[in-house]
Amino acid sequence: MKKILALVLAMAMMTSLSFADTTLINGAGSTFIFPAITKWFDEYSKTNSDVQFNYQSIGSGGGIKQITAKTVDFGATDGPMTMDQMTQAPGRIYHIPMVMGAVAVAYNLPGVDRGLRLTPEILSGIYLGKITQWNDPLITAQNTGVNLPATSIVVVHRSDGSGTSFIFTDYLSSVSNDWKGRVGKGTSVNWPVGLGGKGNEGVSGILRQSPGSIGYVELAYARENNLTYANLQNKSGNFVEPSVDSTSQAAVGITIPADFRFSIVNSPNPQAYPIAGITWLLIYKQMDDHIKGAAIVNFIKWAITDGQKLTADLDYAPLPDNLVEMIQKKLDQVKY
Repeated sequence: MKKILALVLAMAMMTSLSFADTTLINGAGSTFIFPAITKWFDEYSKTNSDVQFNYQSIGSGGGIKQITAKTVDFGATDGPMTMDQMTQAPGRIYHIPMVMGAVAVAYNLPGVDRGLRLTPEILSGIYLGKITQWNDPLITAQNTGVNLPATSIVVVHRSDGSGTSFIFTDYLSSVSNDWKGRVGKGTSVNWPVGLGGKGNEGVSGILRQSPGSIGYVELAYARENNLTYANLQNKSGNFVEPSVDSTSQAAVGITIPADFRFSIVNSPNPQAYPIAGITWLLIYKQMDDHIKGAAIVNFIKWAITDGQKLTADLDYAPLPDNLVEMIQKKLDQVKY
């Protein structure tokens, strides 16, 4: 009887400890997803107080490095890992789409309102260093009635390994053979011209402080910092403003591969904004820690369903229903 009582007491103590203990999940990577993932963590913890999250917004390149080194429990990236990067990882990594967002082309031109019209030729020309003045004939031809100054264009780009840069250079590579041949796409590239800023925050800071500048940032950062941004000409020839709806349109009709590594830039949809992208969480198929593994999978299942309702106010587009179903099946394959 004493042994049974001792066993019952021990089990009760273990149960109380399991409720008292908090599981800490560490993640790092994309600055693009930072506003959304922060809101998700805050909301999720209201009903899951036994799980806490620590996320470092260090850029997609950093997220890939840290999940590869297993110094975090998950990574986040806006540019999918290459086959070489996946081969270097100590286990199979799953790319889990979490949210879709637009990369806004922002500018600081005193007296020029939001909605400057830019074509693929203009944008690639600016970043190749071929178009250097704001009153260049190519720009003025698309913006009749706009008083564009005869000042130099200050080009701004990311200085860190960046998924936002991947989306932006993926777009430039899809619309400009010159860019594709000379620079290409990637989280880090050899920029022909420009100043570098660390993170969306760094690029936004340079833009605010530098009249005549142009740069690319996640749409939420552009709006939060009251940056003016351009309407871009899409593949169908329409000038489209970045928004939740025009980002959603970019994913319409896309063929989704089994590994979820796909691009939605330069969509042929007439209503699509052309520089849109996906943010993926990077997790191992075989988790080392049972408790953390279960906590991560449960969080992701919540984020791709109920959590999607929280992101529209932050200018992210929800994942398509068919993609959510595919992700749920993929998560069932995760082992821990």
